[in-house]
Amino acid sequence: MSAPRVGVLALQGDTREHLAALREAGAEASTVRRLRELEAVDALVIPGGESTAMSHLLRELDLLEPLRSRLADGMPAYGSCAGMILLASEILDAGVAGRDATPLKGIDMTVRRNAFGRQVDSFEADIAFEGVDGPVHAVFIRAPWVERVGPQVQVLAQAGGHIVAVRQGQTLATSFHPEMTGDRRIHKLFVSML
Repeated sequence: MSAPRVGVLALQGDTREHLAALREAGAEASTVRRLRELEAVDALVIPGGESTAMSHLLRELDLLEPLRSRLADGMPAYGSCAGMILLASEILDAGVAGRDATPLKGIDMTVRRNAFGRQVDSFEADIAFEGVDGPVHAVFIRAPWVERVGPQVQVLAQAGGHIVAVRQGQTLATSFHPEMTGDRRIHKLFVSML
């Protein structure tokens, strides 16, 4: 069996770190900035960044509707931080009118942007993560949290009483940045889902 082809949406965020983590997890990883690159991958990682800026770039590059379509057709995806926000079906505090973060509707959940606070409120914590042995060291940077999950969504982790990791089918989302820690277990979990 050949390695799954996983793209990393390369508009903002820790693109290189996600590429390295995916390769270490056994995937064939590449960047995605154009439609033909999106069409060439089996799955997609949406990294952190600024969700309104990423939404704007998806529209400018004519990737928004093709990406929504691929997700609706069952393409597996993993989103970290802003990626979690974009994978949501509903976004609270979505931004300034006309420059809103646009939900891709990959997971039936409601996500609140910057829920843990501003940049100065960023923090790190060791959290239990279902499906992974031992605690995960999680880096939260202006992180969202999940306020509502649909009936098909599995909660994988919580921090401070808030949902910070979920899975629906072959789509995974975390409000933190595992690519920043050197711990590849979450990327390995995602690749194993493919």
